[in-house]
Amino acid sequence: MSVWRKNNSDQSIKKSWSLDEAKEKLSTFCAYQERCIWEIRRKLYEKGIKDSNTDVLVDYLIQENFVNEERYAKSFARGKFRMKKWGRGRISRELKMRQINEADIRKGLSEIDPVEYYDSLLSQVEKHWERIKESDPYKKKYKLIQYLFSKGFEQDLIKDAISDLGFEN
Repeated sequence: MSVWRKNNSDQSIKKSWSLDEAKEKLSTFCAYQERCIWEIRRKLYEKGIKDSNTDVLVDYLIQENFVNEERYAKSFARGKFRMKKWGRGRISRELKMRQINEADIRKGLSEIDPVEYYDSLLSQVEKHWERIKESDPYKKKYKLIQYLFSKGFEQDLIKDAISDLGFEN
């Protein structure tokens, strides 16, 4: 049985899910792309499901293998590295924010090839160095390092990459 409730933001009537509807909708939600338990709980909260049904639904999705946090961490790490060019630090922080455990985070980060990782860092150093409009070479280098930190790259690798490309002052 569905429950009707009023949405305060636009004063329209919004339908929340029944347990069976939730199973069906969440199965589709998880089949479309990898999801973690944190995302599932967030989706359920948005749909007005906050009680013990949340645990029932999460358990169902895990048992049916729609949700697997190790698989999620691996997919997340590969995707964010390849598409957004994030470093290990940023990926790790984002996974922690999604309440993924340390062991799964390590497995996810192990999906990133070290050679490809360093090549990506070198590429980012070159591209961003050209984009920075700063005449003082020390300030320019500082801005570059800050940018690479924000992307989640490690300090020692940043130093090596800058040195390898001859941007050392």
